Amino acid sequence: MSFTEEMDDQPDKIDQEEEKKRGIDLNVLFPEKGYDLNRLFPDEGTKKLLYELRRNKRDIDRFIKSLYVEEE
Repeated sequence: MSFTEEMDDQPDKIDQEEEKKRGIDLNVLFPEKGYDLNRLFPDEGTKKLLYELRRNKRDIDRFIKSLYVEEE
């Protein structure tokens, strides 16, 4: 792994550690929803799953966007 790859991975590691320390706030993660997601999903396992899904979606979107840039 190169130095730049390590630098790219560090923000995700820091974000993950901060989320573990303070817990996952689903209302912050999904602000477009009009109801209290933390009350709807009180289980920490479910919160973590939703957090990981959101993070994976972001990573997939970045990957797809990079494919479009390379095609041009």
